[in-house]
Amino acid sequence: MDLDILDKKILNIVQYHFPLVSRPYEEIAMTLGITEQEVLQRLDNLKKEGIIKNIRGIFNYQQLGYSGLLCAAAVDPKDVNKAAEFINHYPGVTHNYLRNHYFNLWFTLITPSTSKAQAIIQEIKELAEVKDILEFPALNLFKIKVDFHFDEVENADRTR
Repeated sequence: MDLDILDKKILNIVQYHFPLVSRPYEEIAMTLGITEQEVLQRLDNLKKEGIIKNIRGIFNYQQLGYSGLLCAAAVDPKDVNKAAEFINHYPGVTHNYLRNHYFNLWFTLITPSTSKAQAIIQEIKELAEVKDILEFPALNLFKIKVDFHFDEVENADRTR
């Protein structure tokens, strides 16, 4: 999909300046001089094309008292899709990756307590036919997102 300048401007606004108002898409539309319906249609098209996965807030889980783990699971390669699907049903799983290693399925898990994380990991071991799981607790958060700057848009649109 070729992005036109308006798509790029919308993507920059959604990434860096999402309006925290009751009608954010109307606000974006007014900023760009188009209709709210056009903003929504363009975002829908970008989602259908796979450019956008989702639009949502990212919370600082540590400030909320939650804990985070990076987990490396060893799964029989023939069962990896089934295991990934099972693991992904937990609301605290934010990412899941296939790796070329004995520990071939890596995922992140955010939970309200370490005891909740341990209960989930135990369930995963028992119900997803996981051979083993290594746990790497998050000690410091260094980066949470990737920035996609669209070059044809003025630098003023890229300020944070």
